[in-house]
Amino acid sequence: MVVTAAMVKELREMTGAGMMDCKKALSETDGNMDEAVEYLRKHGQAKAEKKAGRIAAEGLCRIACKDEKTAAVVEVNSETDFVAKNEDFQKYVEAVAAQAVNSDAADIDAFLAETWAEDTSKTVKEALVDKIAVIGENLNIRRFAKVTAADGFVATYVHGGGRIGVIVEAAADVVNDAVKEAMTNIAMQVAALSPKYVATSDVPEDYKAHEREIVAAQVAQDPKMAGKPEKVIAGAVEGRLNKELKEVCLLEQVYVRAEDGKQTVAQYIAQVGKENGANLSVKSFVRFETGEGIEKKNENFAEEVAKQMGM
Repeated sequence: MVVTAAMVKELREMTGAGMMDCKKALSETDGNMDEAVEYLRKHGQAKAEKKAGRIAAEGLCRIACKDEKTAAVVEVNSETDFVAKNEDFQKYVEAVAAQAVNSDAADIDAFLAETWAEDTSKTVKEALVDKIAVIGENLNIRRFAKVTAADGFVATYVHGGGRIGVIVEAAADVVNDAVKEAMTNIAMQVAALSPKYVATSDVPEDYKAHEREIVAAQVAQDPKMAGKPEKVIAGAVEGRLNKELKEVCLLEQVYVRAEDGKQTVAQYIAQVGKENGANLSVKSFVRFETGEGIEKKNENFAEEVAKQMGM
């Protein structure tokens, strides 16, 4: 039987399942609507899609390494912190990270369409749908990043049991334990102070212009600057801007473990390089923090339980 667009639309409205899932269900059941609904329920799609409206803002970041030169970090979200602590969910996120480190996908859509390494009869998306049905709440593979070091190695760090995941791409002509430890320390720095860029030279001009505008407004409202010459005001604006840039640029930040409390990250890297006879530098970094940028719903758990019990 030919499956029409109208049939797919009707099944989608009945179950909330995805269009391709509905089309497959109708094809497998020769267009029988009731059997197609049962097919979706048995395969978990209908149940999973109904949960898709819920906000998944908890979860975990995990990192997988192929070798010293290649690593991938993923963020997989769940609705609750309780599920994030579930061993089954944790193993699943580790499997997603292992998939990512071997993937050549350019974006999340391509990644979800890949064959799932742990069960080649499914795609990554289909395996996710199955896991949603098993765990019983909405899950989301939100993002991934794969880093390959061309002329050095990658250092990784996971903080808070998976709340933050960091990969640092290091360029180095000498790779020993001391150099590796230094770059792990840098990954910890990235986790702790959340820089946006490696160096000030990496900061886009539009970012600088936006921040300069904000700083200028702040200076204009500063009573101490009232009546000052334009040259003085302009200097104050640039001074404050440069101070802010040091806070968002990794190499300009004060190294968190600096003994004198003054040594910058750039100076620390130079020191380690000199001590080990290495040309050492940071080329890039990736920092994922679970749930960042997702608006969380603040719900009263007791009220939610009472609502479900009809109280």
